[in-house]
Amino acid sequence: MDTKSKQPKEWGGTISSLNVAIEALNLAKEVSTITPAKAVFGSVSIILTMIRVRFFLLTDEIFQVDT
Repeated sequence: MDTKSKQPKEWGGTISSLNVAIEALNLAKEVSTITPAKAVFGSVSIILTMIRVRFFLLTDEIFQVDT
């Protein structure tokens, strides 16, 4: 039972970390003057956003199973 109750809290921290990383990459993309760097920051930001969405979907599935 403890592992089930701890998973959403741990994922909440992970999602929060992903949000911070995505915002930092978006800011770096805006500030950067080097075109290839802007492309890299944008691409990594998109990948992290997809990972964040996957966590939301996975978390939602767990809550549906528990209820």
